[in-house]
Amino acid sequence: MNQMTDKKIFEVPLYAYERSPDQDADAPVRHKVAVIGAGPIGLGAAIDLAQQGVEVVVLDDNDKVSFGSRAICFAKRPLEILDRLGCGQEMVAKGVEWQLGKVFFDERQVYEFNLLPEEGHEFPAFINLQQYYFEEYMVNRVRAMQAEGAPIEIRGLNKVLSVKDRGDHVSLIVDTPDGDYTLEADWLIACDGAGSPTRAMMGLDFVGRVFEDNFLIADVIMEAEFPTERWFWFDPPFNRGQSALLHKQPDGVWRIDLQLGWDIDKDEEKKPENVIPRLKAMLGEEVKFELEWVSIYTFQCRRMEKFRHGRVIFAGDSAHQVSPFGARGANSGLQDTDNLGWKLKLVIDGIAPESLLDSYDVERVHGADENILNSSRSTDFITPKSEMSRVLRDAVLDLSEHYAFARPLVNSGRLSVPCTYDGSPLNTPDALQGGPARSRPGSPCADAPLGDGYLLPHLGGRFTLLTIGTDAPENLETEGLSVHRLALEATPEVTERYLGDAASAVYLIRPDQHVAARWSAYDAAAVETALKRAIGKE
Repeated sequence: MNQMTDKKIFEVPLYAYERSPDQDADAPVRHKVAVIGAGPIGLGAAIDLAQQGVEVVVLDDNDKVSFGSRAICFAKRPLEILDRLGCGQEMVAKGVEWQLGKVFFDERQVYEFNLLPEEGHEFPAFINLQQYYFEEYMVNRVRAMQAEGAPIEIRGLNKVLSVKDRGDHVSLIVDTPDGDYTLEADWLIACDGAGSPTRAMMGLDFVGRVFEDNFLIADVIMEAEFPTERWFWFDPPFNRGQSALLHKQPDGVWRIDLQLGWDIDKDEEKKPENVIPRLKAMLGEEVKFELEWVSIYTFQCRRMEKFRHGRVIFAGDSAHQVSPFGARGANSGLQDTDNLGWKLKLVIDGIAPESLLDSYDVERVHGADENILNSSRSTDFITPKSEMSRVLRDAVLDLSEHYAFARPLVNSGRLSVPCTYDGSPLNTPDALQGGPARSRPGSPCADAPLGDGYLLPHLGGRFTLLTIGTDAPENLETEGLSVHRLALEATPEVTERYLGDAASAVYLIRPDQHVAARWSAYDAAAVETALKRAIGKE
């Protein structure tokens, strides 16, 4: 029996219901920010805001972490975000690290790929970790912050029944074991999942595609000799005409995905007497295993048309959905909150106009569209919709075994990478001639070794002026902001990732560690103009 089953994390109320003072108040109590949903995205948003001193209350209709491993693949960029939130190291310590993937066609391996071929990064390309651990670590982080006096609260068994945007605040009716009460918030962040009751209450919906296919997703406990890699099969002998995926998780748990097709009886397919023979056909009759969790998914690639609706802002699955191939769900949701937190803080503090929040909509809709495009292409490649499409796909797979040019055409799930906000209204036009394209304005900062540490923790969650081979003031005070300078030596990694062919460089880095602007040398007026643009004042 694995450690998770012994601990029964998902059966223990980690944020048990307690009557709050709001329920006994004569008038509705106003909070700065309310978050609906205590999953990874809701807690990520709340922790981010509370670390910046913003008072936030999280409302959830449950009182414990989710059952089943659900999301398991967490990419390098979200791990870097989680490190800033105080959970990244714990995630990596428990998770299974991997960066190598293998692609099989029929019974043969056609090629393999490395997701992080370069050195000099603090975090791995990916880890696999059950979602219940992730949620437990985040709840523990909230408890630690509360002990330090941070303005953050989780209210379990607080189910939101009504959401009304009143113009200058949002009014909520909340159901509890002790009855209903009314709560107000200056801002509301809806992180209540793909079925988002908040979205339904506001009469909003998704646009996009629902794919006519079903996949069996099973977590099994077994002792196996498979390496710590991502294995994906097209048309394997144990699942003819379909696909399969195998991933290792902690505690001897393995994730298996099996394509089933469209016209199936979902209730029948989930029964152990039907699941177990499929798994034995894949793993072998001699392999001993135990089912831990089984589900069937119909994949959707859809999003809301807008993520911000007045004082209600949507993030994560409540705003967008993709197929799990490529690990773009939870990973992109954490990038939503990373984009939103600093902007909302500046608006609350009166430093930036409310219109800055429209850039959250612009940038994260762009990110969602990128994820939906990649996810749709993955699903179309995995499940060809015509015989001609299947013939073409199989020819690409055959060629990929011997010819490198064909491998980029194989799509078993383009794996999650952070979005570059090309065309964002917060970007200043690129002024670094010869600078590397990977660090152009809008790009997420690449990590790099700095002495005995790494670059990204030094950037923190604030505006930073990063300089290489040129001078600049150590601190700038402008537009109500303090901008700290970080001077880097032109090491091989820094040169490749930030300097390129330029002799020197100055970067303005946003609090979410995306590049706002860059130049070859410091210019006070140019920096001030770029900073104004980055906070929505230009």
